[in-house]
Amino acid sequence: MQGPRNLITDVPGLLVGNASDPVLKSGATVLLPEDPAVASVAIHGGAPGTREIALLEPEQTVAAVDAIVLAGGSAFGLDAGAGVQGRLAELGRGYQVGPVRVPIVPTAILFDLLNGGDKSWGQSAPYRDLGRAALDAAGYDFPLGTVGAGTGATTANLKGGLGSASMVLANGITVGAIVAVNALGRATVGDSRHFWASPFEFGDEFGAFGLPHPLPADAVSVRTKLDALKAGANTTIAAVATDAALTKSEAKRLAVMAHDGLARALWPAHTPLDGDLVFALSTGRKPLDRQLEDMVQIGAAAASCLARAIARGIYHASPAPDDPVPTWQQRFGS
Repeated sequence: MQGPRNLITDVPGLLVGNASDPVLKSGATVLLPEDPAVASVAIHGGAPGTREIALLEPEQTVAAVDAIVLAGGSAFGLDAGAGVQGRLAELGRGYQVGPVRVPIVPTAILFDLLNGGDKSWGQSAPYRDLGRAALDAAGYDFPLGTVGAGTGATTANLKGGLGSASMVLANGITVGAIVAVNALGRATVGDSRHFWASPFEFGDEFGAFGLPHPLPADAVSVRTKLDALKAGANTTIAAVATDAALTKSEAKRLAVMAHDGLARALWPAHTPLDGDLVFALSTGRKPLDRQLEDMVQIGAAAASCLARAIARGIYHASPAPDDPVPTWQQRFGS
């Protein structure tokens, strides 16, 4: 079943904060564990933009992170991680090296520079300030759609957005996902209102339309942002999380399995022009009774949550002036 909020913050020990600039048409999202969380990452897109990623591999020394940042702005948006790092240092958080603490803040960005927003920021991009503001806004509840890192996101045919979803397993373990959807491809089946993620939907969280029957002739035709000559304006960046106590290697496997949800919800996915990336975090609140069997269930739940979160981010997107594509609600809503 889904968690009470149907947000990644249903995972005990996690907060989320967002900051958006509607004129810029961009923003930042911070995933903040109350205590340092075990984390890893899997990158399956060919064009990622990242900060502090190598240390998340299982063989590297630092086991836990202080925050995860998702941001717009392409490479300029990596400054959001620096803003979060600086604010966490003020709060006394960080990996301790003698008398010094260094906050560990892996960051991933998406390309939203061609979405109609005003990017004439001069010598200093605003993402450091957006990162700090997102951290200061961290809480358990947050809106979906055109907010945070999803503020200016787009897909091939519809406006993207920030999505989230959660699931509570039969053994009491909670799994959640958060995603900023800015894909090269589409989340809908052909030109229909139906989401590829429909088989995973709980209730009517993104319309309850199911899959079309029969499938339209153009269901699997490859239509992307390249059709509009917007090469490079892509990336779906996400995080999945659980309260199950995982090792860093298990978090790596969780991130890999979660990519199945991305591939179930977007067509095509993991292209040379996408930066498709999934972080995985463990707050470690619940020990696993059956390590391997539980990991199968947790990984499947993470993939399901991520697929649902992708559809929810698009379903809840709202229009803004000069958008290059319509929202789902503009095109299909009643």
